[in-house]
Amino acid sequence: MRSIGVFALATSLVVLPAQADVNKEVPRSILTPDTVDTSIGPLTSTDGVPTGETAQRVYDYLDTMRGVDAFLKGMPAASVQALIKGNHKLGATQAHQVLIMDKLMDSKSLFLTGNTSTLYVLPSLDLKRDGPTVLEAPPGMLGAFNDAWFRYLEDIGPAGPDEGRGGKYLVLPPGYHGDIPDGYFVVHSKTYDVWAFMRASIAEGLEAAARTVREGLRIYPLSRMDNPPRMEFVSGSGVAFNTIHANDFSFFEHLNETIQKEPLEMLDPETRGLLASIGIEKGKPFAPDARMKRILTYAVAIANAAARSIVWYPRTAGTMKGIQMYPDTDSAWLMGWLDKNVFFDGKDGMTMNSDARVMFHYPYTAVTPAMAVTRAGAGSDYGIAYVDAQKQPFDGSKTYRLRIPTNPPARDFWALTLYDTQTRSMLRTSQRLPTVGTQTEGFKKNEDGSYDIYFGPKPPKGFENNWLETIPEKGWFVVLRIYGPLEPWIEKTWRPGEIELVK
Repeated sequence: MRSIGVFALATSLVVLPAQADVNKEVPRSILTPDTVDTSIGPLTSTDGVPTGETAQRVYDYLDTMRGVDAFLKGMPAASVQALIKGNHKLGATQAHQVLIMDKLMDSKSLFLTGNTSTLYVLPSLDLKRDGPTVLEAPPGMLGAFNDAWFRYLEDIGPAGPDEGRGGKYLVLPPGYHGDIPDGYFVVHSKTYDVWAFMRASIAEGLEAAARTVREGLRIYPLSRMDNPPRMEFVSGSGVAFNTIHANDFSFFEHLNETIQKEPLEMLDPETRGLLASIGIEKGKPFAPDARMKRILTYAVAIANAAARSIVWYPRTAGTMKGIQMYPDTDSAWLMGWLDKNVFFDGKDGMTMNSDARVMFHYPYTAVTPAMAVTRAGAGSDYGIAYVDAQKQPFDGSKTYRLRIPTNPPARDFWALTLYDTQTRSMLRTSQRLPTVGTQTEGFKKNEDGSYDIYFGPKPPKGFENNWLETIPEKGWFVVLRIYGPLEPWIEKTWRPGEIELVK
C-alpha cells in the first residue's frame, strides 16, 4: 500500500497541459518525430510507437549490421578453419601427418601472402580428438602456435622457450586438469583446434632444411608417447589447394562449424551474443530462413567490401599513421601490423582496434609477437605496397618500376613477392615463384649499386631477371621482405623507392 501511495503522490505533482501542448515542457532531444528520413529509408511512428513497416525495416538493418560485424569479428576463426581444411584436403588429417613445402611454396597454392624464400611446415592439432598432444621441434625452427580464433599461444624457436635449440612442446586442451609430466614446454589452449606454423631457413640449401624437418619433427598424442605413430610428410609444393576463407554466405556456415566444435569459453559473452543474434549458437542448428539467408548474403558483401577498404585505404589518422612505414612522408609503403601490435589492443593494452584486426587477418596469417619485433640482424621485417606512388591501385596491363637504393640493409637477403588482389595469394603467372631479389639468379645491379625492379606484362629489355610478370585486367600488390634487417632499415634512414608508373 505504501508504494502505491508514493506513486499516487508523485503523479499528483505532475500538471498535464492540454493535449496539443503535452510535449511543450519535454526536451525535444528525447522525443521521436513521427517521420525521419534516414539512410535506410523513412522511419515513421505514431507518438513514438514505430509502425509495423518501420519495425521490419529496422530489424532488417539490425540483422544486416550484425551480419557485417560477425564477418569482421569472425574472420580470424574462419581463416584458421580454412587453413586446417586445406591440410585435410591434401591428406594431412592426423597430428602425425604434416604439410611441408619441401620445394617451397609457389603460386599454385591459395595461401594468404605466403613467401617463396623459406621452407614452410604447417601442422594442425585436434585436441578434442587426441587430447594433450606433443610437438617435438627440431633446432632452428621459427614459428608459433595459434588457437582456433587465431590468437597467439606460444612461440617455437628463438623467440620461444626452446630458444632455437629445439625441444618438446605439450599442447593441452581447454579445461585440462590431468597430470602434466616433466620435460615439456607446456602450452595451454582455449580451443581444441590449434594451428602451428613453422619456417626453416634454406641458407644451407633446401634439401638440408627439408631433411632437418623430416628427421627432427615429431607430433603425437601424449597418450601414445611410448609408441608414437610414424611421421608422414605431405608435400604442398606445386599443388593447387585452398586455405582461404569464403567471402559468400558459406562463410557463416564455416564459422558455425567452429562454434559447434569449440567450448563456450572460447569467446566472451558479447561476441557469443552477436553470433547468436544471427543464428549461430553452440548446441543449436544454424538454419536461417529465406529472409535471413538473403540478409546475411548482403552482409557478407558489405563486410567483404569493408575489409578490402580497410586494407587498401586505411582511413583514420591514428590507423594510417600507425600502419605507415614512413609517416613523415607520402610513401605508400605500409607495415603488416598497426603500431607493430599483434594483439590489436591499442597502446594501453585495453582498447581493441577492430580495424587493425581486420587489416591484418584479411590479407595475412600467423600471429606471434616475434614477427612484429625488429631486432638488428635477426628475424625478418616487411613492407607492403597496395597502391602506387600516386595512391592508385596497380593495373596489371601497365608497367611499373621500383628502385631499391644501394646497400639494402639485409644481413641475409631481401625479396619482393607479387600477390593477387582477389586471393591475396601469390599471383599466378608463367613465373612459378613470383619473387625477385638477392636470391634471384642473374639479378642485375645498377652501376651505383641500386636495383631497378619492373612489374608488367612483358620484361623491359636487359631487365628480364629483375622483372615480375603481371596480367592485364588483373590487380596486384607487392610485399618487400628483409631477412636479417639492419639498423638503416630499423631506423628508417634507408628507404625503398616508390613504385612508379612507367607506361
